[in-house]
Amino acid sequence: MPEIVFSEQNKKLTENRTEMKGAELMSGKRTDYLTWDEYFMGVAMLSGMRSKDPNTQVGCCIVSQDNKILSMGYNGFPLGCSDDEFPWVRDGEDPLETKYVYSTHSELNAILNYSGGSLAGAKLYVSLFPCNECAKAIIQAGIKEVIYDCDKYADTPSVIASKRMMDAAGVRYHQYHRTNRKIEIEL
Repeated sequence: MPEIVFSEQNKKLTENRTEMKGAELMSGKRTDYLTWDEYFMGVAMLSGMRSKDPNTQVGCCIVSQDNKILSMGYNGFPLGCSDDEFPWVRDGEDPLETKYVYSTHSELNAILNYSGGSLAGAKLYVSLFPCNECAKAIIQAGIKEVIYDCDKYADTPSVIASKRMMDAAGVRYHQYHRTNRKIEIEL
């Protein structure tokens, strides 16, 4: 089982609990547990770490209305398309020699990875604000809320179009409020 360390203060609490082997155990619930938003954004960010893209790693986690994880995804090439044979470069004169015409975004991968029926009413946690193409898939899937971490392309036509479509379709979106909690996992 991986060791998880939240902070030095929480580490000391854990060590103190361990030292109390024969002593009276704590009777109240833990207060240092993750919030739902921390948990799901953490899963999205961890999913992004699976991406082989050398420049951009984006992860996504889709959650039901009752806080159950339905699906996850990260940006990468489609199944059967070798990560070694297709280009990872961002810029080039020939679009066919850049990653953009081949790569599938995390949001679309998470939607396509879901095999349980409808995603209507679900929430989507993603580390980067969805582009216009992903917004179309989000809307068509019936996802009703998007929680994003970063919006570094806010002024681009793609993101402006994305927000316009989500506004028109009634999909709520808001930025994740970072808690600055550090989580270290030793694998």
